[in-house]
Amino acid sequence: MPQRNYHLLDLMLDDMNSAPALYRPTNFWEHGVASILKDIREFGVERFRSLPSCLDFFVPTYAYPRYNQDPESYSGLNEALENLQLGHDKYKLLLNHFLSGEMQALDDYRVFLAGDIDKHPYICKVSESEIGNPQEQFVFDGRRFSRSFLNYLLGLSLLKNICDTSDVHTVLEIGGGYGTLGEILLGDNRNDCFYIDVDIAPTAFVSTYYLQQLFGKNNIGDYGTLRKEKTLEIEELRGRYKAVVLNSWQLPKLKGNVDLFVNYISFQEMEPEVVKNYLENIERLGARFILLRNIREGKKKAKDSGNIGVITPIKGNCYDKFLPSYRALYINTLPFGYQTIDNFNSELRIYSRIYK
Repeated sequence: MPQRNYHLLDLMLDDMNSAPALYRPTNFWEHGVASILKDIREFGVERFRSLPSCLDFFVPTYAYPRYNQDPESYSGLNEALENLQLGHDKYKLLLNHFLSGEMQALDDYRVFLAGDIDKHPYICKVSESEIGNPQEQFVFDGRRFSRSFLNYLLGLSLLKNICDTSDVHTVLEIGGGYGTLGEILLGDNRNDCFYIDVDIAPTAFVSTYYLQQLFGKNNIGDYGTLRKEKTLEIEELRGRYKAVVLNSWQLPKLKGNVDLFVNYISFQEMEPEVVKNYLENIERLGARFILLRNIREGKKKAKDSGNIGVITPIKGNCYDKFLPSYRALYINTLPFGYQTIDNFNSELRIYSRIYK
C-alpha cells in the first residue's frame, strides 16, 4: 500500500486524539479502532472487506458465523442429511443457500424490487463494486449486492415512498462505514447528488480509499486536502467534488444546507450526549429529511467501560427527544428493516423538518 495513504491515516489519528470528546470514539468503538488499525496495517486497506476486524465492526454480512471463512466446519450438517437419506443435491444446495446468507439476501432484494419506485434518486440500476476484496457478495439479475448495499437500498426505497425526494441533492451521512451510500447515490448518472460522509478514523480513511478508487481521487475531497480549512462551505465543496469525506471534528465547520441526513446503525453504537450533539449540528444545517436505522431496544450494554458495548443504549424513542424540530413520518421494522429471531427490531425511522 502506498505510503501516502498511511500518512493520511496517521494524520487523522493524530488529530483525533486532540479533538473534543464529543467527536472521538466512544466506548463501543474504542475497542474497534485498535483491531481495525492492526489489520489494515498488516494486510492492507485493499483487503478491508475480508479482514476479521472490519467484518466485526462495519462490514456486515449475511452468512452464519465463520461459514465464509471455514465452510468445512459445517460439514456435519451435510453428513446429517446423508444419514437422513436426504443427501440429494437439491437439499445440499438449499443448505448452502441458507448458511451462506444468500436466502436472506434474496429476501431483501425482493423487498427492494417491490418497494423501489422510478423517481429521484435513482437506485434501480446500481451494482456494488468488488473493491476491498469482499468476502461476501451475491449476484441477482446480473448485479452485485452485499448486506451493506441492500440495507441502504431498502432504506432509500422506503424514503422515496414516504417523502418527495425530487429535490434531494445534498446528502450528509455520519458514520458512513466504507462509503456504500455514496457509491449508490453517485452510481447512477441520472442522479444529481453531492455526498458528505462524516466519520471517525480509521473508517473515514477506509471510505476515502473506497470512494476515491470508485470515482477518482480528484472527485472525492479528503481530510488531507480539507484539514486546514476554517470553514467548509457546502456549495463551494459541491462545485469542486462529487463527494467529500470529513472527520467528525470537522462537522462544526460545515456551513450551508443539506437536504437529507442519514445515519445507519452507528448512532446506536454511541453515547446519548454524542448523538445529541451530532443531531444539533444536523438541525443547524437545515436537513429537510432524516433517515435513521437503529435497534429499537438499544445496543448491548457493556458490563463496564473496559468491555465492548455501549454505556447507555440509544433506543428508538430517543430520537423523538433529540429532534424537537422534526416530526416522525414513518417507523418501520418489517419489511424494510430487520427483526431478529430473538425479537430485536432494527427499525427504519423517517423524520421531516417542522416549518413554522
